[in-house]
Amino acid sequence: MLVCPACGCDMAVLELHGIEIDYCFSCGGIWLDAGELEYLMGDSEKSAEILKSFQDVTNLSKEKKRPCPICGKAMKKVSVPTSESEIIIDKCPKEHGIWFDKDELYRIINTLGESKNMKVAEFLKDMFAGRES
Repeated sequence: MLVCPACGCDMAVLELHGIEIDYCFSCGGIWLDAGELEYLMGDSEKSAEILKSFQDVTNLSKEKKRPCPICGKAMKKVSVPTSESEIIIDKCPKEHGIWFDKDELYRIINTLGESKNMKVAEFLKDMFAGRES
């Protein structure tokens, strides 16, 4: 069981289409191991588009650096431009995975317009049903 890099609580493992997603019920964060984001998106073009949009944050982010739940190294802050605003996520420098604070993954996927065909979008829609993002 992994420990949440944001709040320190144990994360629960949720299974989606044979992939284990680590979810923190305390703070709502999601950890995706390397390759899981691509698999869940299903569409290699959309996945590549999102991953290419990730940019290292060079200026000082207000967010505290978080430890990778796999290796413990401080994760890099990465900017993801969306139609509404920039979202700062955390990425392991050793490529173990990506951390999304509450609603960040949902917001990123939601900006893609054609998100309804993505497995992760369906999962997140169910997870956040009835909530405003």
